[in-house]
Amino acid sequence: MASCTQRQDIVTPPWANQQQISDTAEFDLAAIQQAGELIGLTLSGPDTYYTYRGQLLGTQYLLGERFATEIGVRLRIEVCRDSAELKTRLAAGDGDVILMSIDTTNHSMPGWVIGKGKPLLTAAIRQWYRPALLDEVKKEERQMFLRPLVRRRVYAPMLSRGVISHYDSYFRTYCKSIGWDWRLLASQCYQESTFDPQAQSWAGAKGLMQIMPGTADHLGLSRTDMHNPEKSIEAATRYIKELDGELSDIHDRYERENFVLASYNGGLQHVRDAMRLAQRDGKNPQVWDQVKPYVLKLNLPRYYRDTLVHAGYMRGQETVEYVDHIRQRYMKYRKSAR
Repeated sequence: MASCTQRQDIVTPPWANQQQISDTAEFDLAAIQQAGELIGLTLSGPDTYYTYRGQLLGTQYLLGERFATEIGVRLRIEVCRDSAELKTRLAAGDGDVILMSIDTTNHSMPGWVIGKGKPLLTAAIRQWYRPALLDEVKKEERQMFLRPLVRRRVYAPMLSRGVISHYDSYFRTYCKSIGWDWRLLASQCYQESTFDPQAQSWAGAKGLMQIMPGTADHLGLSRTDMHNPEKSIEAATRYIKELDGELSDIHDRYERENFVLASYNGGLQHVRDAMRLAQRDGKNPQVWDQVKPYVLKLNLPRYYRDTLVHAGYMRGQETVEYVDHIRQRYMKYRKSAR
């Protein structure tokens, strides 16, 4: 925080020991607005906070983001391991509010625990909040997953025997830098956009290879070029090369390709979490078929709250299907295109 004000007074959470709480200087609404951010403490989970295809989601996160916008600041999330850490970090002044529905009896508040010495922040939340907001946010989140993930024109998976798409020459050229069969990259491209260079997802991914704006910035791909077929493919291969390097401990080329594809779709850190869980349970963490069950299990609290898991909750079904579909299409392309 861009301030020297102490941030350690808190309201006692329902589970806290009163003797553990100390009173110090307040860090109320005006100081939060001056600093420019509201710090929310929460746990990973579908109802609290998680990432999906580069998008920050979770009912409590979206609710907190609305309030932060209301008071003119950004929301910064600090993810805790459990309720004990939530209490400890709020007591230490590491956050302004616990973004979880802990107290459901007070319908004038969203159920959050707010730091002590913050009467103006408490009043602002009470004035802003109305019970209907929670239902609105839940409906908004549901609608994200009801509408098509990607808006695109669907093209045939092959133009003719021997010709997969209009972009085959780009696949051939840029696959040289990553050592992939160009038909595998073509299979991935079809899975991402069905060869529609104008495709765009609700999360903001664009172009043939559905590159997120933040990833485009990281790769040096101009946002004005995100729909350019060649530049999208070239940038995607550079991203794949990065992921390949991060996964260089997987020595088998076929297996590493699977893990790279999974990371491209679901995020490298989620994939690493699944690998650690698989290894703990005596599975081979370098074999995709032994790791993908754990990608699926990362939507269960028992797994995404495990101490081995760093990235938290994951919607893993899509990632597993993503790799499966690309591999199935690749086998067809190998028979039909040289």
